[in-house]
Amino acid sequence: MIKKKLQLVIDDPYLEPYTDHLLRRSDNCQKKLLELSPAGKLVEFANGHHYFGLHKNQSEDGWVFREWAPNASDIYLIGTFNCWQERPTFRLNRINENGVWEIKLPPQAISHGDLYKLKLYWPGCSAGGAERIPSYAFYVVQDEKSKIFSACVWNPPTPYKFKHSFPAPELLAPTDAPLIYEAHVGMALDEERVHSYDEFRRLLLPRIKKAGYNTVQLMAIQEHPYYGSFGYQVSNFFAPSSRFGNPCDLKRLIDEAHSMGLRVIMDIVLSHSVKNQIEGIALFDGTPYQYFHHGDRGNHPLWDSMCFDYGKNQVLHFLLSNCKYWAEIFNFDGYRFDGVTSMLYFHHGLGKNFTHYDHYFDYSVDEDAITFLSLANQLLHQYRPNFITIAEEVSGMPGLGSAVSSGGIGFDYRMSMGIPDFWIKTLKHSKDEDWSVDNIFGELVNRRYSEKSISYAESHDQAMVGDKTISFWLMDAEMYWSMAKEKRNMTIDRGIALHKMIRMITCLTARGGYLNFIGNEWAHPEWIDFPRDGNGHSFHYARRQWKLLDSKELCYHYLGDFDAEMINFVKKHNLCTKEDPQIIYSYVSQQIICFKRASFYIIFNFHPNVSYVDYMIEMPAGEYVQVFNTDEEKFGGFNRIPNGHIHHSIERELFGSKKFRISLYLPARTALILASAAY
Repeated sequence: MIKKKLQLVIDDPYLEPYTDHLLRRSDNCQKKLLELSPAGKLVEFANGHHYFGLHKNQSEDGWVFREWAPNASDIYLIGTFNCWQERPTFRLNRINENGVWEIKLPPQAISHGDLYKLKLYWPGCSAGGAERIPSYAFYVVQDEKSKIFSACVWNPPTPYKFKHSFPAPELLAPTDAPLIYEAHVGMALDEERVHSYDEFRRLLLPRIKKAGYNTVQLMAIQEHPYYGSFGYQVSNFFAPSSRFGNPCDLKRLIDEAHSMGLRVIMDIVLSHSVKNQIEGIALFDGTPYQYFHHGDRGNHPLWDSMCFDYGKNQVLHFLLSNCKYWAEIFNFDGYRFDGVTSMLYFHHGLGKNFTHYDHYFDYSVDEDAITFLSLANQLLHQYRPNFITIAEEVSGMPGLGSAVSSGGIGFDYRMSMGIPDFWIKTLKHSKDEDWSVDNIFGELVNRRYSEKSISYAESHDQAMVGDKTISFWLMDAEMYWSMAKEKRNMTIDRGIALHKMIRMITCLTARGGYLNFIGNEWAHPEWIDFPRDGNGHSFHYARRQWKLLDSKELCYHYLGDFDAEMINFVKKHNLCTKEDPQIIYSYVSQQIICFKRASFYIIFNFHPNVSYVDYMIEMPAGEYVQVFNTDEEKFGGFNRIPNGHIHHSIERELFGSKKFRISLYLPARTALILASAAY
């Protein structure tokens, strides 16, 4: 029998011994697809949000509520509409053997803004039952005094209507590489408090647009009981966090972003759930295994959270419906899937070094999770072909960013998580004069040939208290005392120069897209620390101080201006989608590297103190114009190599070899871009 030759194996021959594993994964996915939807239409299967939860039943002029709770013996709908009492008229009926419960109510029984929960009973539960927020709660609010969360009826008389279903074609081509501005709504502005969707829309979207980014990534959108979790301990998967406003506010934010030509993607957390029972779905119907694995396998040892059972069809229905929900109801353009490594392996990637291909195909791999992720990608691309899916995954699982049809899991992009780790290790452990340009370039382009990735110089984790951002590693306490233009010193000069170079070489070597975390582009001087017991519940470090960027007396704007010009340059030429950069020249001991990307030649001199005069680099005969450089005065540089200068590649002799070469002045800690004079 001749085995099917998968494109994934053709692209990576080292996968040949694992063909059977890949084929089995593909077969598992296809079997599950047909089991869930015999017609193969996941977009019709993933409609749990239209069936479960509370809905205004227009055809019958009333309300209908449904819940899945197979172990429950009795359920009541309680809320402000019945004084939180168990009333016979609000008792749900079990309508099938699968554990689906339902109640229909007249239109006057419930009103917009009412608060509600479920009161569940099950065999062996306490006499008073247990209060639960419905699993398909579409809006959840917290009482300011009691801090108790409740579901809230959201049925405004004038619901928000989208004017733009996606970014206007004239403002953003579907093929444009995602240049992502990652942001947290609550901490996005200056004041020491939680900020709103509306404020983000009015005050931050224009900044993001001006800075050149074409994609906004919103964190912490799914409701979470603990603000300090950064949104990664989700309790209510279908509810946009009410800390920032109501569902209409979020829709308006996304709609306005679309009007500006910005995509909006969200961090979606389907890798685990909080253990909270009153706020979340843990022990929802009295069993630990309704949504999650039973026993130790259902507990994440590091995150202290619950792990989904991806082998259960009802769980797949819940999670796939969640995937469709945010795209359909809020018009999100893509997702960054959080915690994919944790999903892929029973060991969650903890304490594991993936040093051999065997580690991707042994018994530690959760094949059910692979099936779910493959189905999720098929669903989302079936629903909207240009929908963006990005995997946050550190193990390097082969095929993660390859099409399902080729033997992959189907993500459009994978996060290049090794790059920020590399930069931090370099800054932490290596002297400037020991930096190897070959190692730098090698780390930045180390990726699978057939997959696209999102490159980034630093992650939001590195901005958290206890760690350091790149700017802090470079300038540390001097950022507090020496960022005034008249006070800058050698530490600040070094920091400004290397901050620009690190971001530039990371961005210009990206294949797929580029990401920046809010404020990092202009070296925000302070870390992130959400209100908690250890800091007196202060918001002082849970904000971004834009006044520092806006001040023309401080150096921060140099870095912000540089980043904006770099991003706009990359976007104009769509460089992240071009063929991989090709090394033209490198000299490790001199810390010089030149590589070509599309029609541009990019040269870096990382040497801390040596500037080179008449430095010759081999290039085809012709004229080249300098179109960009990090040393411009407007970027905090010293204007030693002004743009616009024409360079000629002519035949020159060097070390007995006569070739066409260009002669350049390369100041220390600078980078420049040359283009054909006719570009």
